[in-house]
Amino acid sequence: MLRLTELKLPLEHDNDALRPALCRRLGIADTELIAFSIFRRSYDARKKSAITLIYTLDFEVGDEVALLDRLAGDRNVGPTPDSRYRFVAQAPTDLKSRPLVIGTGPCGLLAGLILAQMGFRPIILERGKAVRERTRDTWGLWRKHKLNTESNVQFGEGGAGTFSDGKLYSQIKDPQHHGRKVLEEFVKAGAPEEILYVSKPHIGTFRLVKMVESIRATITGLGGEVRFGSKVEHIDIVDGRVRGVELAGGERIAADHVVLAVGHSARDTFQMLHEQGVYIEAKPFSIGFRVEHPQALIDRARFGHNAGNEILGAADYKLVHHCQNGRAAYSFCMCPGGQVVAATSEEGRVVTNGMSQYSRAERNANAALVVEVKPEDFPGDYRRNPLAGIDFQRQWESAAFVAGGGTYAAPAQRIGDFLAGRPSTRLGTVDPSYQPGVHMTDLSSCVPPYVIEALREAIPAFDKQIRGFAMADAVLTGVETRTSSPIRIKRGNDYQSINTRGLYPAGEGAGYAGGILSAGVDGIKVAEAVALSMLGK
Repeated sequence: MLRLTELKLPLEHDNDALRPALCRRLGIADTELIAFSIFRRSYDARKKSAITLIYTLDFEVGDEVALLDRLAGDRNVGPTPDSRYRFVAQAPTDLKSRPLVIGTGPCGLLAGLILAQMGFRPIILERGKAVRERTRDTWGLWRKHKLNTESNVQFGEGGAGTFSDGKLYSQIKDPQHHGRKVLEEFVKAGAPEEILYVSKPHIGTFRLVKMVESIRATITGLGGEVRFGSKVEHIDIVDGRVRGVELAGGERIAADHVVLAVGHSARDTFQMLHEQGVYIEAKPFSIGFRVEHPQALIDRARFGHNAGNEILGAADYKLVHHCQNGRAAYSFCMCPGGQVVAATSEEGRVVTNGMSQYSRAERNANAALVVEVKPEDFPGDYRRNPLAGIDFQRQWESAAFVAGGGTYAAPAQRIGDFLAGRPSTRLGTVDPSYQPGVHMTDLSSCVPPYVIEALREAIPAFDKQIRGFAMADAVLTGVETRTSSPIRIKRGNDYQSINTRGLYPAGEGAGYAGGILSAGVDGIKVAEAVALSMLGK
């Protein structure tokens, strides 16, 4: 099998145009091409009047060696990399102990799935509820202002990514093609096959719910166990080594290998680990607001007259501006055709996030507009208190709760008023999607002054890249604080905590991932490390 990259065709090409275009590019007759398939499809929209599709194709010909000799020096043609996943171990039939996985976000689910596929029958502990029950609890906050602190956008089966756009792309280095394994398992679980080849695949919340249930069924069918309402309140550590965990109800589970995949909002778990002496360090993250524009505006700005094209879909964007105050402001977690949602996990605080369904058909586009913050910005001495970033998050989430009126409504402000430095008293043409509602106000009390300063400089700069971005009626909703984990549970090359043997910090909460795909990849790597350790390798 050979691979051709960078084959460009017009956006509106015929369905049967790929085969002849491939033959022309290779300089072969149609009869010499045995078969081909699409490995990747992306687009180049820099020139709106002539948007092109860019294909990477895998193909077979009768004499691959002769073709490679003839095209020697052509960097776009070569052997297809072997991306098949190979298990690193297989559990013995007389398995004497079972690994524990804490958390059922994408990292925990993939770690549990790989361990189950290798025969290690993992026990997976989730503090929240199964995904459908969790969905009902989440709607309870959105529609009735009723928060369940153990079952919400942050906690429960599927993790925070369940209530998101379901983005499945990442910029991580992946020489072992673990990302391909993640995507293939998602397709088996019900994701559309297109996620295997489109350049920016996404799934959407409703499909993620069914996929999560399917992955759970696979794990249990292989002898694994998934237990909900099982909050870990204590890690048994003896002489620097894990010996088990204790649950909130007092039950103790013995284990020598514990995967910690708790997500970035498990603040009480981080506190418990810190008190028990597990090494944790503070790390940078970002805070800011959610911004909403009409999706049609973003489509026109990005695609011109091609807006609405089925292949292009709803337009997204990725923006960054380096500000005069030394901070970087950027867009994050952009959700085309989606909505802004309440994502708090603690009483008396407001947190925003964004989500989309697979169709991306809602009227507004939304994204986080955030500014980087560093441990030096946190209150107190972050070296003595590595959890200082959590205190920093809570400070501004509480301020947002007050600014929103104290009912889980979110504080909001029109961009025109924000740039002018005056409070908003009414909405304009953009109707915000946030549930359970917004309270128009002045957002300057909801984040540090340097964040306000940076965003007031960045938004006009973003308008030069996306015409209309600084429209006066676009809406900012606060606050976005959970962009990534404020801590890192440091681990060694063997994926174990540097001072607690048998504890495997993993995924976004431990500071080692930044989205569904990268968290899933990290889950696979950690599962492999656990399996090898259990076999003494």
